[in-house]
Amino acid sequence: MEADERRKWTLLTSHGHVLVEIARNPQARVRDLSAIIGITERTTQAIIADLERAGYVERVKTGRRTHYVLHPDNPFRHAAQEGLQVGPFLDLLTGTDQADIPLPEETLLTEAVMPPPSEPSPEAAATAPAPMLMPGTLPMTAPGTALPMPGTD
Repeated sequence: MEADERRKWTLLTSHGHVLVEIARNPQARVRDLSAIIGITERTTQAIIADLERAGYVERVKTGRRTHYVLHPDNPFRHAAQEGLQVGPFLDLLTGTDQADIPLPEETLLTEAVMPPPSEPSPEAAATAPAPMLMPGTLPMTAPGTALPMPGTD
């Protein structure tokens, strides 16, 4: 099959892609989601609003950022998948267990009660394996740190 033929259609709709990417990174910005999926920011915002109205996603403001909370117990909308929940589907496509992802208030409470882990020594960091990224995902960094630009050292 030629590359052009593979790009004509996809198994997931844009709504499905947005839901999967939010499941992968609940703190992603609309700009990040739209870049990964290959749709405009305006379309991404409209899809998130659809998913929110349907009860799949909930927006929670944390400071100036938006954190998305998924509701994996919700069923698929099509009659052909009647009785099936979206959670196992998202688990399969993200390699995670949506039930194990903490809610934003749980994360904030944990950070307030427990200090953040200390930084590893430079020797330990040099020998640690590089984290593996899922295709189409963005690397996570600590707040206030910048990612290196491609082609720079």
